[in-house]
Amino acid sequence: MGQRRRVRDAYDDIAADYDDQRGEDGAGVLRVLLDRLGPDSRVLDAGCGGGRVGLDGLDPHHRTVGLDFSGEQLRVAAEAGRGDALVAGDMTGLPFADDAFDAVASLFAVIHLPTDDHGTALSEFARVLRPGGWLLFNTGDHEWEGANDDWLETGTRMEWSYPDPEETRRLLADAGFEVESFWDPDDERGGDFPMFLARRAE
Repeated sequence: MGQRRRVRDAYDDIAADYDDQRGEDGAGVLRVLLDRLGPDSRVLDAGCGGGRVGLDGLDPHHRTVGLDFSGEQLRVAAEAGRGDALVAGDMTGLPFADDAFDAVASLFAVIHLPTDDHGTALSEFARVLRPGGWLLFNTGDHEWEGANDDWLETGTRMEWSYPDPEETRRLLADAGFEVESFWDPDDERGGDFPMFLARRAE
C-alpha cells in the first residue's frame, strides 16, 4: 500500500476529529490571496479536507471548489455546507479543464505527497490556473519525510514528505510559476510549514 493511500485512509479515519481540531489555524494566510482576487473569482481548494479553513475562508467572497481524495473529509465538508462544489480527486491528476481557476489554495496538503510527486502536483496546479492566476500553498522548512503514529492524539498514523524550500522554488519555476513571496505564518500549526505565494506566468 503506497503512501498516498495510507494518508487517504488516515484522513478517512480521523475526519471528525481533524475538523474539530482545525479551529481557525491557518485562516489568516488566506488574506494575501483574497487581496489579489477580483470579486466572484473561481478558486480551487486542493486537499480541502473538511474545508474548515480554506473553504470557510474563501466561500463568502468567491466561487469555490473543494477537492480531496478522502471521502470522509468531503462528507464533513458537505454536511457543513462548505464550498460551492466538492470533488473527489487527486492533486497529481486534477479532474478539471485547463485554465479553469483564478486561484488555487492548498494548505497543509502537498506536504503529504511523496516528494517525487510534488513537481507533478505543482504542474497540475499551473495547468488548471488561467495565465496570471495565483497559487498559495505551504511546504516544509527543510527536507524531510516521516510519520507520527499518534497524530493529534487520535491513535492514527500520519505521513509527510517534502523537499527543502529551494527545491520547491525550482519545482515552481519548472511548472511555470513566478514566486512573489515566501514566509512563515504567524500561527502555531503553520510555523514549520512556510507559505509560498506564486503566480502562473502570463
